[in-house]
Amino acid sequence: MSYLVPVIHGQKSAEIKQQLGFHTGLLRASFFIFSIMSYPHMRLLLTFIILGGFYLSSVAQPNILIILSDDLSYHDIGCYGNKDVNTPHINQLAKEGMRFSYCFNSAPMCAPTRMSLYTGIHPVRNGAHPNHSKVYPTVQSIPHYLGELGYRVALLGKRHYKPAKNFPFEHLGGRGHDNGEGLDLDLTKVRDFFQASAAAPWCLVVASNQSHTPWNRGDTTAYAPASLKLPPYLVDTEETRRGMMKYYAEISYFDQQLGTCMQYLKESGQDEKTFVIYLSEQGSNLPHAKWTCYENGLRSAAIVRYPPLVKANSTTKAMIQYVDVLPTILELIGQQTRKTDFDGRSFLDVLSGKTKSHSDYVFGVQTSKGIHRGPVGFGIRSVRDKRYRLVYNVNHQNEFQNLVTVRGGPDGVFASWEKAAAAGDEFAAARVAAYKTRPEWELYDTKKDPYELNNLVDNPTYASHIARLKSHLLSWMEQQGDKGSETELSATERQ
Repeated sequence: MSYLVPVIHGQKSAEIKQQLGFHTGLLRASFFIFSIMSYPHMRLLLTFIILGGFYLSSVAQPNILIILSDDLSYHDIGCYGNKDVNTPHINQLAKEGMRFSYCFNSAPMCAPTRMSLYTGIHPVRNGAHPNHSKVYPTVQSIPHYLGELGYRVALLGKRHYKPAKNFPFEHLGGRGHDNGEGLDLDLTKVRDFFQASAAAPWCLVVASNQSHTPWNRGDTTAYAPASLKLPPYLVDTEETRRGMMKYYAEISYFDQQLGTCMQYLKESGQDEKTFVIYLSEQGSNLPHAKWTCYENGLRSAAIVRYPPLVKANSTTKAMIQYVDVLPTILELIGQQTRKTDFDGRSFLDVLSGKTKSHSDYVFGVQTSKGIHRGPVGFGIRSVRDKRYRLVYNVNHQNEFQNLVTVRGGPDGVFASWEKAAAAGDEFAAARVAAYKTRPEWELYDTKKDPYELNNLVDNPTYASHIARLKSHLLSWMEQQGDKGSETELSATERQ
């Protein structure tokens, strides 16, 4: 069983095919007319053809705007059902485009998932599975593919990829990652970029640091900790509620950033011909989200706005992955790709409404060796179909640890759980234990148990699901060159 997906070779949307067909017919007719026309009339017709060609090229080569938030759980956004958090601009983007209910990143931490997005290749196969890591020398990324087509390809904000030569973005500002004081974006550079790039196609990535810790941005007075509705996987403590208040304020701060970018895009007059995709990245810094292969770690928000193709205020249950984004962009612009292989495939037919489904299985990898205060080895792999998620804890005999467990988590949230557990709170004790120690295999019914609190792996009723998912996961790992424990323990060689 193989999951190696070849690069798209010249696939195009129906709209682009129609445009190119018209263009070809126009040229053929023109050559015939040239043969019977006088020179002055020939010049006039040639001018018409050239202008028409520029128009068709502008339609077939839209601008690309990718907006990323950081460490933001998909369910902590208004249009994804959270009524506590204020995200009017993200909600408006969803009204103007298509909201994906089931988008999944490749790895639940910053650098690996970003590099998989930019390359269309999952982390182990592109070489960047640990955090703060690097892809293999031959791996190419968005700037290569689009730059060769005449696109201006730039990035503002968080970079978090290596080596730089494999990601030759034009940098508009921003550092590798947060230095502990927060990372702000100079959004006037977005406005200037739009204005300066109006004459040629462009691709811009706006990578915000929000809502990455430290949670020190936004208006915390907009949220009252006591009135917040906590999801059931969190332990209800004063510290948890205070942390959620600050985290929600960061989300609202990012929402304003997104709104400003969309305002500048509209003011530039290019909003109708720009393919906009917003992605929320991995889950929050709270326990059982980032650094895990549960839903809260791997599932992301994804919204696409592109008026010529995407129906406004639409939603889809099609399962897509971050590695699908680059192939989708390439198909959208009619790119004839080289022989490089992607792990993803285009979901353009989902965006156009031609199909309602995409992937039957999605995969995730967490390489914990190399994270700050991480374990000696605690690799995690995961596969999910449309209902069940199977999690494989490669080094399950070890205890999982990171900055959350060692330093008590952001704003002392995890430390408050441990304190509650010591005082006899059984739910707190269960959540603390589930974060630190895990069995080799876990199975969850994401329909009945969306926050994955009930491990079904020992229930014989689900044996067939376990066997099927395990087969797909192990085949995927083989295709990726993932040797499990060996890959995990040697991960620092990629940093």
